[in-house]
Amino acid sequence: MTVRLYEKYKKEITNTLKDKFNYKNDLEIPKLEKIVINMGVGEAVKDSKKIEVAVKELAAISGQKPVVTKSKKANASFKLREGMPIGVKVTLRKNKMYEFIDRFVNVALPRVRDFRGVNPKSFDGNGNFALGLKEQFVFPEIEYDNVDSVRGMDIIFVTSAKSDDEGKELLSGFDFPFSSQ
Repeated sequence: MTVRLYEKYKKEITNTLKDKFNYKNDLEIPKLEKIVINMGVGEAVKDSKKIEVAVKELAAISGQKPVVTKSKKANASFKLREGMPIGVKVTLRKNKMYEFIDRFVNVALPRVRDFRGVNPKSFDGNGNFALGLKEQFVFPEIEYDNVDSVRGMDIIFVTSAKSDDEGKELLSGFDFPFSSQ
C-alpha cells in the first residue's frame, strides 16, 4: 500500500522541482529522508515514571516505539547522573514518515494556538527544517484528560536538499504552510 503523499511526491513534486532547479538527473531531486521527533523530559530526573508516560505519548503520535535517550554527562546543578533517562525520540522513515507529515500538516498544525504559518528561517543551511511545538495536545491521538503535564517536542525534517531554497520548495510541495516573513 502506498501513501497518498508519496504518490504526490513521485507524480507532482519531483516534476516541479526538476523544472524549477533544472536538474539533469532524477537522483539530484531532493527527497525527504527522515523525520526525527524528540521530546525532552527534564522532570524524569526526579520522577522516572514521567519517561514511561512520554514513551506512550510519543508512540501514539508517531505510530512507532520511541527510544529512551540517556544523559551523556553528570551535572550536579540539575542532580543529573550519567546514564539517567532524560528524553525520548523516534525516527520515522518511508511510509510512516509520509503518514506523519500528512497528519502533521493537515490536522496538527491547524490546531496550534495563534498559528500563522511556520517560520521559513528555521532551515539549517543544508535544506533540513526544524520546528518546536510547545504542547502535545495538537495531535488528536493525545487526549487532554489523560495527560499529567504539558510537554513540548522538536520535530526535524531531514531532506537530501543541498540548499534551503530546495528544501523549502520540497516541503512546500507537501503543503507546508510557511509564513510570509
